Amino acid sequence: MRAPFTEKCDAGGFLLPASLPASSRPTAAIIDVAALEHNFKKAAALAAGCKLLAVVKANAYGHGAVEVSRRLLAYGADMLGVALLEEGVELREAGIDAPILIMGVIFPEQSDAAVTMKLTPTVFTRSIAEALSDAARKRSTRIPVHVKIDTGMGRIGISSADAFGFVRDLRKLDGIDVQGLMTHFADADLQDKKFAAAQMDRFESLQVALTAAGISVPLCHAANSAAVIDFKRARFTMVRPGLMLYGYDPLEAATNTTGLKPVLSLVTRIAFIKRVSAGLPVSYGRTFVTQRDSTIATLPLGYADGFNRGLSNKGEALVRGKRVPIVGRVCMDMCMIDVTDVDGVSEGDAVVLLGSQGSERITADDIAAKTGTIAYEVLCGISSRVPRIYQ
Repeated sequence: MRAPFTEKCDAGGFLLPASLPASSRPTAAIIDVAALEHNFKKAAALAAGCKLLAVVKANAYGHGAVEVSRRLLAYGADMLGVALLEEGVELREAGIDAPILIMGVIFPEQSDAAVTMKLTPTVFTRSIAEALSDAARKRSTRIPVHVKIDTGMGRIGISSADAFGFVRDLRKLDGIDVQGLMTHFADADLQDKKFAAAQMDRFESLQVALTAAGISVPLCHAANSAAVIDFKRARFTMVRPGLMLYGYDPLEAATNTTGLKPVLSLVTRIAFIKRVSAGLPVSYGRTFVTQRDSTIATLPLGYADGFNRGLSNKGEALVRGKRVPIVGRVCMDMCMIDVTDVDGVSEGDAVVLLGSQGSERITADDIAAKTGTIAYEVLCGISSRVPRIYQ
């Protein structure tokens, strides 16, 4: 991964984010577009000729949906995947005209917007399908849909036992084109693929039955990032990489043998330094008290920026290439670090909360391990008030 800073150096020689005007907030999420392209090419190679739907839901996993979508389409993505109608509308209003699949729930009253914006909904109930068909017929058009099959996730989707009749009946609706069949794995990230294989048995049985009945569905897809990497059986005619595009391996006991590169770095600068004696409490609740004469630096970011409060007295940051601890409770807009052992530290120095500096690196997996969550949540949690800088 390229260093997350370019051009202007701080006093210690570590580089600050490029493209930030002097009046801009020093806290930023730096998006490494070369790493994004690298990961896309890895996914495309593993897809081995399948179409590729790039998952950009949840603001492209915190990386910025509009800009990331434009770049992924330029790299060769065939379709984009979002979770919500609103996410699809945002991309359309930004001028993106590629196929966009709404992979989550839409409600009947959202049908007009789905048709107007030329989005591709996922359907799994008769009421949604009929509302979409009616909305399309009113505009003298047809809307493509993908049918979600619940093969074992237990979340949304028509049951695999009822799917054949459902697909057959959908084809009778004037405003509907059944473009795709899809399912979602419960645990394709595990080394033990027995349950995932059982899900594939159900999905493939449906495809066989439809083919035998003369019903052709152009796109069939099941493979998320884990299956793209480690379950060839699930690739079908299209794959849906998400997390791997952003540089993280979702597999159990992942060793990143695919060579993925983290795309996002979360950076800021030291706002204030104080030198204090032993016995000083730091931040709310006095959960940290200095045990020695210390140098404490305040950073202008907190949990409102997506820097998890669970990192209080647990997290780390990188300053002048050295790993330092978060001390005291993370506040809404600020947090503190102990920089006592960092030579020459000064106000304005660059700080990395997620990413690399010198030979040190903090990953989303590292943060997830300290906060009891997963890399997905760490990335998605970086808030909208943090500017995204693409370089």
